Amino acid sequence: MASAAVRLEHVTKTFGDAIAVDDVSFDVHPGEFMTMLGPSGCGKTTLLRIIAGFISPSGGDIYIDDEQITDIPAHKRHTGMVFQNYALFPHMTIFDNLAYGLRLRKLSREDVAFKVREALELIRLTGYEGRYPRELSGGQQQRVALARAIVINPDVLLLDEPLSNLDYKLRMAMRTEIRRIQRDTGITTVFVTHDQAEALTMSDRIVILNKGKVMQIGRPTDVYENPSNKFVADFIGEANFFDGTVVACDASEVGISLGPLTLYAPFTGEVGCIGRSASFSVRPERLRIQPRGVFREPKRNVYDATVEDHDYLGAVVRYYLRLGDGLIIKVDEHNVSGVRYRHGEEVTVEIPPDDCFVLPVAE
Repeated sequence: MASAAVRLEHVTKTFGDAIAVDDVSFDVHPGEFMTMLGPSGCGKTTLLRIIAGFISPSGGDIYIDDEQITDIPAHKRHTGMVFQNYALFPHMTIFDNLAYGLRLRKLSREDVAFKVREALELIRLTGYEGRYPRELSGGQQQRVALARAIVINPDVLLLDEPLSNLDYKLRMAMRTEIRRIQRDTGITTVFVTHDQAEALTMSDRIVILNKGKVMQIGRPTDVYENPSNKFVADFIGEANFFDGTVVACDASEVGISLGPLTLYAPFTGEVGCIGRSASFSVRPERLRIQPRGVFREPKRNVYDATVEDHDYLGAVVRYYLRLGDGLIIKVDEHNVSGVRYRHGEEVTVEIPPDDCFVLPVAE
């Protein structure tokens, strides 16, 4: 087995003076579901198209199964591509859409029919082979596009935001369906999205990109629980951020002064010396809120606060609390009894130090 199904080495891409991809290197392991995640314009789709061969890199190399394919044209790369708009042939039946790539590869009529039947079973659309794309729902079209890419048995499956045109509930269902198909086939997959929920729920690992550069690579739990910089912490999920100054630092914890308050977090070697600027961050769901005075034991990071506002989000209620001299912090509480606290109510908030992280402001 190859050490990496896909390998990018120092890949760059410029369009005139604009740098779309800036010295990107990473591996995709055999059978892995790897997601490239980032905001619009971060370079993720450009990278996917470079892997597919639709765009030539300005520098660097691409390998599939240890074979350098940098200069090999797209039609000679053994990849399957699913586009954002599915790109099904509207004048062809579902059978002919799935058979198209097989016929180009000169398979016999019997082999084509067998593989199309297999693909339709995989996507749970047996019996739909005589229909046209216009006769299918958006989710069914998406599954056909996925099957058309997989039926040719490619080395790598490339998915370019295939769920973006679906409504919310169908999108959630298709996340599960795509992951099931990927696991059933064991195909190495590179998926592009700007939707963090898709990346967190579907991926084995995530490559987070910004302005053409890799910000962090890791499992979903890694990038959410241990972001490597402020961009990742802010882009993945919700987070509270407060810039301050390191006023205490030892082998176990770091204290960050935020004006009238000092908040504590586990020690990290990235923060550096006392007196250095740093950013304190904590996820809203990790905070605990109680009526004023409930937390009676002396603890780190327990403060009196006042409820400024709240957002009712159904499963969650988000509270905006004012601490000290105007510092506003977000707290997410699982909704078990509706809105518990109202504007102006005095509460106590606990910010567990072990759930906090500190990052240099420069990042």
